[in-house]
Amino acid sequence: MLLQRLIGAFLLAMLIVSAGLAAQADRTVGSIKGKVRAEKGPAENVEVVASLGDREVRRATTNRKGEFLIAGLAPGSYGLTFRKPGLSVGRLEAVEVRAGKTRSLPDRLILTVDEGSIAFVRGSVFTAEGRSVAGARVEIARLQPDGSAKKIDGRITNETGLFVFRLLPDTAKYRISVWLGDVGPVMKDVDVDGPARYNIALQLPAR
Repeated sequence: MLLQRLIGAFLLAMLIVSAGLAAQADRTVGSIKGKVRAEKGPAENVEVVASLGDREVRRATTNRKGEFLIAGLAPGSYGLTFRKPGLSVGRLEAVEVRAGKTRSLPDRLILTVDEGSIAFVRGSVFTAEGRSVAGARVEIARLQPDGSAKKIDGRITNETGLFVFRLLPDTAKYRISVWLGDVGPVMKDVDVDGPARYNIALQLPAR
């Protein structure tokens, strides 16, 4: 019984020492957190790299809300690089990290679309007689794994019945829907699998 008590006391002491060392270690490093946005909302799967000079130290990836956290950084002045295919490369310099502190970046990390590496969905709307339809309402939605459709943008066709959507080149399926007054919707699905131009045509039925 005495031996068991001694072993228990020893283990408890070790746990206390370990916890103290961990807390002390946490106070010697800091972290950086922030939120990255694209033109139309949070930017998911953006790679965030923290560097000291030319040396990469740590990296993280943004979540569905565009949020990231880079922990375990020694005190210093860091540069941050933000990369995702289809978006311009972002850069922040002189991000100061202090021991035991989390540096929260201001909500101004916005990455613009890189025109050279995006997907274009370009379409035309026609009547049953083959005439172009100006002023039709066109919406694009991303199809989710559960089968639902999440609207991401909308357009009005121009005088020649044309519309264009700019999308990130992520592999995904989109649904295009078009209305004109009480006619419609007419829908067509488009598979996007990289930066390219995807052309479609939609025909409205006769009134």
